[in-house]
Amino acid sequence: MHLNSVLLFRQHLLPLFTPGAHVLELGPDGDPSTYQREVTAPVVWSTADLASEVDARGERLWGSGSGTGLTYRMTSEYEIEAPDATFDIVVSGQVIEHVRKPWLWLRELARVCRPGGLVLTVNPVSWPYHEAPIDCWRIYPEGMRALCEDAGLVVELSLFESLEQRPLAWYPGRSYNAGRGPRGRALNRLKAMTGYPLTIAFDTVTIARKPAPSAAPARQ
Repeated sequence: MHLNSVLLFRQHLLPLFTPGAHVLELGPDGDPSTYQREVTAPVVWSTADLASEVDARGERLWGSGSGTGLTYRMTSEYEIEAPDATFDIVVSGQVIEHVRKPWLWLRELARVCRPGGLVLTVNPVSWPYHEAPIDCWRIYPEGMRALCEDAGLVVELSLFESLEQRPLAWYPGRSYNAGRGPRGRALNRLKAMTGYPLTIAFDTVTIARKPAPSAAPARQ
């Protein structure tokens, strides 16, 4: 999980995790995941991952969570083995770009979200190609609004930004310390001090709500 994703989660999404909430995370990066470790409120945290990322037993095939069992299986990218309206919050970070048909995927997230609940996403804008096993999309806020509208969700916030510390010279790309060891990070700090241009990550963060049924009109 790169730095900007975590910073956006902390600023925009973390306050939404209230005590007692039932949460489903799609594509956790470990057990517990980075997002789960950020949440200190007592919640019920469940997990699922794209069918292409798990084996027949529902265990992850790659990443820091390799071998970790998931709460729910996905029989395809678009099918979560969970009942309708199960979760108060459905959250994902750096997942939607790996989905071939995100409009179908968001409909499934909306299905398992309870009325009045939230679907929360963070997805890359500037990050370069990274297959896992495929990499299909970069989606700006207007695109997320269109996808959410198609899924019957109401967008409360969608924006793209970088909250990473900016060196003297920078341009959009990946987090400049992502995937680097101590020597690489030290070298980048030196480069930043000398004005050497480094990349910072921009991501789209979206808060969408599943509308609650309208109250029945009072009898006259």
